[in-house]
Amino acid sequence: MSEGVSTGLRLSLLDLATIGRDQSVGEALEVSTTLAEKADELGAFERLWFAEHHNMPSIASAATAVLLAHVAARTERIRVGSGGVMLPNHSPLVIAEQFGTLAELHPGRIDLGLGRAPGTDQTTMRALRVDPRASDRFPEDVLELQGYLSDESLVPSINAIPGRGTKVPLYILGSSLFGAKLAARLGLPYAFASHFAPDALVDAVTAYRAEFTPSAQLAEPYVIAALNVVVADEADKAEALAASVLRSRVRSLAGRIPAYAGRLDEATVDALMESPVAAQARHMMTYTAVGDIATVRDYLGRFAEHAAADELMVTNAAPGLDNRLRALELLAS
Repeated sequence: MSEGVSTGLRLSLLDLATIGRDQSVGEALEVSTTLAEKADELGAFERLWFAEHHNMPSIASAATAVLLAHVAARTERIRVGSGGVMLPNHSPLVIAEQFGTLAELHPGRIDLGLGRAPGTDQTTMRALRVDPRASDRFPEDVLELQGYLSDESLVPSINAIPGRGTKVPLYILGSSLFGAKLAARLGLPYAFASHFAPDALVDAVTAYRAEFTPSAQLAEPYVIAALNVVVADEADKAEALAASVLRSRVRSLAGRIPAYAGRLDEATVDALMESPVAAQARHMMTYTAVGDIATVRDYLGRFAEHAAADELMVTNAAPGLDNRLRALELLAS
């Protein structure tokens, strides 16, 4: 990455709503809520997003709009939103009604990030009753959704109530050139998922900025780039926490492999740390800032320049509520 620090850079949070080992779903959601309250209190973060995932034992944000309603009610200032809603899983009208309701309850604080992926596997897609070809309609569905949230629906005689006139801001999420080019064509902000899919970051952002067309929502291109952060008061502690994060990612990836189902004891995970599974996890975490606050601050500045980003969205990856609360304080400083 090149040297330098962007000025006026905004900092935001992506909460993966992780369900820890020996932790209930309710406990995980309360942790996310506590972290949201802390971020809101600190006042240093622009927005907090949750993502839609299904049939994943380690993620509690499947009912994304429901979780957003709870978090928005427990906070006062910070914007809350989806990072993202997987639009092929839903009708645009239903999403407009859900986020229109949120916008009416919490004016000026709701974001709607949209993804084209299903957020799950093929078997779960069938359980969701999703047409495998639904993602092909993503560009048209985005426009239909945008119409429902504007003053004039694109579908004659059909209006989103709540939703109409709320103008909830839309963001296109992606990890490839497809989302970048679509966001550019529609004149929408673009958020790149570089916290787990690093490969196309530079090419996608370059294409987005080169092809951007102004719209009623956005006059100039706006890029959000995501990355992982593990920050602590001492560098040694941050390194130890980061090793734990990597181990957790390896366990999560291996858990999706039938050969390891039901036998991921510590010895098995130890062996996996030198396997292709661990290599994949390390690659997914290419963009990860680890260290004390000075080290992390420098990394964030260099990453922002590398990604040509207007805003960084960080996953507060350290395990343990106390560690994550302290990380928020350090980032806010």
